[in-house]
Amino acid sequence: MFGFLNIDKPQGMTSHDVVAKVRRATGIKKVGHAGTLDPLATGVLVLCLGKATRLSEFIMAHTKVYAAEIRLGIITDTYDAEGEVVHADSTPVSAEQVSAILPEFTGEIEQIPPMYSAIKRAGKKLYELAREGKTVERPARRVDITALYLTNWDFPRFSLQVTCSPGTYIRSLAHDIGERLGVGAHLAALRRVSSGDAFRVENAVAFDTLLAAIQRDDWQQFLIGADVALADIPRIELDSEQSQQVQRGGFLRLNCHEPGPIRVHDPGGNLVALMSRRSADDGEPPLWKPMKVFA
Repeated sequence: MFGFLNIDKPQGMTSHDVVAKVRRATGIKKVGHAGTLDPLATGVLVLCLGKATRLSEFIMAHTKVYAAEIRLGIITDTYDAEGEVVHADSTPVSAEQVSAILPEFTGEIEQIPPMYSAIKRAGKKLYELAREGKTVERPARRVDITALYLTNWDFPRFSLQVTCSPGTYIRSLAHDIGERLGVGAHLAALRRVSSGDAFRVENAVAFDTLLAAIQRDDWQQFLIGADVALADIPRIELDSEQSQQVQRGGFLRLNCHEPGPIRVHDPGGNLVALMSRRSADDGEPPLWKPMKVFA
């Protein structure tokens, strides 16, 4: 088994819940996800099946697009609608005020993760400490928000489209915007619209549809292969001898001058490995080393 599933995650389920149900329903032991969505969130959740679990880091590295609904005037302890209210403010805010500050949250910015997150501190996840009533200092993380647009206004709620780097906390973005406006805010709803070019919500399969297809044993129609999922990684065709050499862990000299990584396929089109570039001698083709071997 090797492939990816693009699931439209329903609200109320954790990413782990989705993985566990697919694992039980299909009987496939190795199932993982490439980028967590909170229970509140819906939209694109990429599952990696079988040996494809070893490629999750490359899928997670893709740029993400979100549709976020933010509620002004209420701060919660989790920074989203599932938390306890800790502050309320009914001061009016205009759409023009929100639009005026959005450039401050665009580009490379420093972001402090929320206490209710899975980041570990001293061996414990932050949300475990938060449930014990503890608050600890969290170092700021650098994230890149490449686009941020106001798409709907219905005070005290408004909607944003966010294009951002992996690791961006939209809950923290909502909280920080509320702090900047002086009235507080929290994330009311979130939908992941895309993860890279390969995984978009319009092409995602509804979770109930997938489960029904698994029961009928025709669910593999939804599997996405390496050519689609890894389209941003250059593909190189190998002959049979080269394929066998790579499967044994051997290096190859290839007339490929990409910075790397590259994916190499055997004559049958099967993904053999991802390879990284090593230093090349003068006048010699670059030397490539297997990073992850699959065949």
